[in-house]
Amino acid sequence: MADPLLDLRTVLFVHAHPDDETLATGGLIAELAARGVRVAVLTATRGEQGEVVEGPLSALAGTPELTAHREGEVAAACAVLGVREHAFLGEPPARAGAEPRRYTDSGMRWLDETETVAGPGDQAGPDSLTSASPDEVAADIAAYARAIAAEGIVSYDAHGGYGHPDHVALHAPSRTAASLLELPFWEVASEVDPGDALDTPQHLALLQEALGHYASQLTVDGSDVVHVGGQRQPIQTRFTVRRP
Repeated sequence: MADPLLDLRTVLFVHAHPDDETLATGGLIAELAARGVRVAVLTATRGEQGEVVEGPLSALAGTPELTAHREGEVAAACAVLGVREHAFLGEPPARAGAEPRRYTDSGMRWLDETETVAGPGDQAGPDSLTSASPDEVAADIAAYARAIAAEGIVSYDAHGGYGHPDHVALHAPSRTAASLLELPFWEVASEVDPGDALDTPQHLALLQEALGHYASQLTVDGSDVVHVGGQRQPIQTRFTVRRP
């Protein structure tokens, strides 16, 4: 149930890439912010493996400039949603060790013909999120949650929304971080339960504005987003948030 989550003072959302916070939980973040909750977002990678929408930004694909651009996109989107704090995993204060580290995007490829089982992309390197120790990831999440005095942590369920390996890789460490700090953990269900859903249609215009800052990654078309590959997806305004 989302109700206890809505009553907290500070909530930390843990996401894999720039745009995930808005696509997967933007309505929930906006609702919390509207209620006066201090919302923080921790982004694990900078979406280095992501494709680029054809057009003026196409030249960014595969370049170091793409990373900086997507850092700007997530900052702008978070500001629209009402996020008070944002950080990247592995950089202080989201780092438990003495030296900062950068977790990189693992990319994604389907491992079966039915496109239901996903794995890291062919370009995933030793610094990728999926190559990292889950204990190290959990310690870094916990360090940030402690630094901002979070009262609860929200992230993906075990399926990671649609099976992206970076999403899946954050589920267990986020739960572990919450356990280490004795905080409640909520997962956003991959499938909405009609009998246990939080509806946030009042925030659709805000989500459209926030998603508009992700011009390198998607196109907003009315109440839908169109991804790089042409896939059309309704902007999510309904969520099932549960304690696993």
